[in-house]
Amino acid sequence: MEIVAALFADNINLRQVPGPSTRIDLTGIMFSMPAPSPPPVTIAPHLIVLIRCGSHEDGQGILEVVFTDPAGAQVARNVAPFTVEPGKFTYRLVRGELEYAGYDTIEARCRLLPEGSTISVPLTLLPPA
Repeated sequence: MEIVAALFADNINLRQVPGPSTRIDLTGIMFSMPAPSPPPVTIAPHLIVLIRCGSHEDGQGILEVVFTDPAGAQVARNVAPFTVEPGKFTYRLVRGELEYAGYDTIEARCRLLPEGSTISVPLTLLPPA
């Protein structure tokens, strides 16, 4: 199995089209966001992780997401098992409570356990608009 993409987003919608085939509509993709108030502040953005399972695989996996601050220290972690039909795709919605001490960047480091490669997605907190 492999992670196809990981993104912070406002919303995800799935819809069927002829085939049968599924379309995934992602809206509000972001790599930064204004703070709701001056730091310190806690936010809980949606991280969407898309995963592909090969037709020869059993469809059982574990997704780990570790959120790290600029110094590399862990600020949050989520580990969850999942099942996907062989030859298909699935998605996981991860919502971590991220504490920002200042206007900085936290990275979501996503990987499939036990030995998958890591995909990093940054989220930078900006001053309020």
